[in-house]
Amino acid sequence: MNQSAENSMPSYSLNCRMQQEAAALERLCQVVRVRGFRIARMSMESSDDQLDISLTLEGCRPVAMLRSQLEKLHNVVNVTLNEQAAPVRSVSA
Repeated sequence: MNQSAENSMPSYSLNCRMQQEAAALERLCQVVRVRGFRIARMSMESSDDQLDISLTLEGCRPVAMLRSQLEKLHNVVNVTLNEQAAPVRSVSA
């Protein structure tokens, strides 16, 4: 028997501009994970020596704390938190 359960978690949209260097994207993902968020969607564009990264995140922790931690990374130029995105629904079987 398969049971489906819908879990609704707060979802946030965040844009981050970073200087392009080795392991920059891995460092960003690690901070997101350690701070208790899950990446639901990610897109990245590189131009010259910068990365423009758009993230849709799920998590119940304060997103302001995540933003503060990302801003502390030495290669981050800026972090913009957009208004709360629509909840992302997970379906588990």
